This record gives sequence, structure tokens and C-alpha cells, in this order.
Amino acid sequence: PHRAMGGFDGLLASMAQQWRVAVPCAVAVGAGAYLVYSDIAFRIRNKGKKLPPTYWEFGCLPIIGAAIPFIIDPLALARRAEAKCGDCFTLNIFGVRITFLDGPDAQENFCRARDDELSQKEAYQFCIPIFGNGVIYDADLEKRTEQIKLVTASLHTTALGNYVPKMLDELELYFGKLGDSGKLDIYESLSELIILTASNCLMGPEIRNTLHSEVASLYATLDKGLLPISFFAPYLPIPAHIRRDRARESMIKLFRGVIDKRNREGTKEKDVLQVFMDAKYKNGQGLPAEEVTGLMIALLFAGQHTSSVTSSWTGLFILQAKEKAKLMKDLLKEQAEAGPIDIDSIRNKMPLLTACISEALRMYPPLILLMRKVHGDRAFKDITIPEGDTIMLSPSLSGRRPEVWKNPDEFDPYRWLAPREEHRSHSHAWIGFGGGRHRCIGENFAYVQIKAIWSYLLRNFDMEAVGPLPKANYEALVVGPKPPCIIQYKRRRNSTTEC
Repeated sequence: PHRAMGGFDGLLASMAQQWRVAVPCAVAVGAGAYLVYSDIAFRIRNKGKKLPPTYWEFGCLPIIGAAIPFIIDPLALARRAEAKCGDCFTLNIFGVRITFLDGPDAQENFCRARDDELSQKEAYQFCIPIFGNGVIYDADLEKRTEQIKLVTASLHTTALGNYVPKMLDELELYFGKLGDSGKLDIYESLSELIILTASNCLMGPEIRNTLHSEVASLYATLDKGLLPISFFAPYLPIPAHIRRDRARESMIKLFRGVIDKRNREGTKEKDVLQVFMDAKYKNGQGLPAEEVTGLMIALLFAGQHTSSVTSSWTGLFILQAKEKAKLMKDLLKEQAEAGPIDIDSIRNKMPLLTACISEALRMYPPLILLMRKVHGDRAFKDITIPEGDTIMLSPSLSGRRPEVWKNPDEFDPYRWLAPREEHRSHSHAWIGFGGGRHRCIGENFAYVQIKAIWSYLLRNFDMEAVGPLPKANYEALVVGPKPPCIIQYKRRRNSTTEC
């Protein structure tokens, strides 16, 4: 009996071993067969059409295609492909056709498209586990349009005027703790400052005063759940995705507590959270806590990373400028003439600082890829981009086009000012905040926030960069400077103007 039982156990172990080998093999064979079938069907469906050239290079493998070089450095891959194929080409990645477009003509084609021609929704499905069901990319077009209008209303000029004093309070609190001189990592500091500002302006006093550290921790977990693999498999049960999902549930619970407390006490605050709490859809229904939380997360994702990256690059470029003495003299003169830091001076009296921000965005945009799903064949020049392709446009590539920008690899904020105004040389020449129907709705908030920060710093500190300009960190989906980003500061005894 013991020998029989031992033989049975051995048989089970052998079968288990065979299954461990057979199942992955079957999956691989099935995936390969599906891709072959899909490729044949695609060729039959698009026979006779002039399609974008497909780019292949060493490192592109069967089934996964160009996934490895794309994940390592998508911009470097795109530049190599463009050098060989021109300004329209296709990459195959895990069986997904990704067609890149570049140049002013491509940008106009992309930005002028309607939603039923080039769709955001399908291209950004990887955001749904973070934002949640029924929010933005999981909502139908009508509901998504209503949600975007709510966000736009919360960032209107009138609302921005209410936020500036809160931004200045945070600046005073944060930088008031510094000594008279020293060193700091400007990227790290501005990342901390901007999430404090977001807590104050967007989420309200309850979050800022008592729950800020918890929100910051949950946000960091959500952020770490957005990986290159998430684009292709957003629900893959890897540890980062599991932690992401738990963090989102905790965020809903946290915001529901704040919402319930305000409703119970009849409290009304001047923040974005209150705007969403009071909002109603056209059908008269209010937003449930899950959707309010999703919109708050979407706002935080749209603004925190991009603003901290752009504000850091702006300062680093100013402090490392080729003609720093002239630029600093002009900036300080502008600040002296602008008067107190308020919504009027920020919006109307700081053209050179605005140009510095735009130029930093041109050089190193935080979002290096914009995406849309093609609904119906789309013409570009004499090429047909077939239905089902994902189109990608790169602000990073477009910002370095020599036919648009003179000496494109040099930081030169004066290119944005009259009489040069290089960004006006072509329609949709600059897409730092996207363009067309889906231009970033947080653009005004971002400029106000970053100008408030650097107005305050320029007026209160003498600063010098320590070390060379950092390189861009293309390992992250939102591309910032690689640390460390050290600057040396000395507090001015008398600020140049009142704040």
C-alpha cells in the first residue's frame, strides 16, 4: 500500500510538473496563433492601402515586437524610427499597432480631430484603475464632457484668484523654515510644496490640516502603480497594481469621511472638493463619493507631477542659462515692476517668467506621449492610418523641430516674446499642454502656480545651481529631472517688492 501510495504521489508530481510546462506553452502558442490570425486579417482588410512603414530593429522580437526598446527609452526608439521612416511610422508592441506622428502637419491633423475620429477614451484605459469606474476615461462621451466642464469651472479665473493667497501662505510656511543660506534639492522641495498647495487649494482645510500626510502617502502608492507595463496590462495582478487598488479604496473612504462631515455640519469651503460636492449632472443627479474621489485623483495626477516637474526645470534652466546675468536682470526688473503677487500681476505682468516656463516645457515636457485610438481609417498626407491603430504624438519630439525652433537644443525664453514668437510660426507648433479639443484644462492653474512659486523665490532669494544641469529621467511615465537637483540659496535681507 505504501509503495502504491508513493507511486500515486509520484504520478501526481509528474502531472503537476507537466502542467507547469504545458500551460505556459499553450498560452504562448495560443497568443502566437492569435497574433498570426490578427496579422492575416489585418492584411486582408487593408489590402491596397498605403499604410505607415513599420519600423523594426535589433531587439524587436516575435510577439512582443518593439516592447523592450520602447520600455527602455521610447523617445530614443522614436528618433531612430523617424530618422529611417520619416514623420509617420508604426511600431508593433505586444500585437498592438502604435503609429507615431511628428511635425507641425501631424500635430494639426491630431489636434483638429473629433472624438469620433480619434478617441481619448480607448487610448487611456490604463487610467481607469486609478481614477475609478464612471470617471473620465470610463465615462461615455456625454458624461465625460460634463465632468470636464465641472473641472474647468473649478479652475476658472475667478477661482484662481481665490487660490493665489493660499499658494502664498504655503510658500511662506515652507520656505520660511529655511535658514539664511544653504542648499536644497529643488525638485524634491517643489514636489513637497506642490502637493501641499494642492491639498490647500483643491482638497480643502480638512485634508491640508489633518489628513495631508495620509493623502500624500496614498497618492504616492497610486503613482507607483502606474508603470510602463500598465499601459498594456492595467489589471495584471502584480504587487504594484494590488497596492494601487488598495490605496484607491482607502482614498475613497477618506474623502467620503470629509464629504459626510461637511454635509452633516453644513460647512461650505472655497475649494475644488466643494465644487464637485455641489455639482449635479444634467439629469439632476449629484456625484457619488466614488466619482468625487475619482475626479480629485484625476486632478491631482494631472497637476501634481506635471507642475513639480515643470517648476523644477524652469528654475534649473534659469540658473544654468547661457546668458544668466541678463536673464536674471530682466526677470528681477519684471518682478519689481509687477507689484504684489496676486492674480492680476501673475496673469498680466510677467511675460518673461511665462516665457521661461513655456521654454522649460518645450525642452522637457513632463508628458512625452499623447495618445488617441483611431476610429475609421484616417488620412495623413498620402498615407492611410488604419482603424484600430493607436496614434502617438510626442511633445518632446515636436519641441525640438529645427524648422520651428531656432537652435532647438538651447534654452532661450526670448524666442516666445515679440518680435520672434517662434511658437506662432506654424499651426499647433507647440503642444506642451496638448491641443485641440483636449488641450489641458489645468493649463491656467499650472501657469499661475508656477509663476507664484518663482515670483516668490526670485524676490526673496539669491540662487545658484550646484553641478551641471540634470538629465531627464525617461524611466518614469512622467519625465522629470534625475536627482539630485541641488541649488544653493541665500535669503535676501529685503525682498525686491512686497509679496
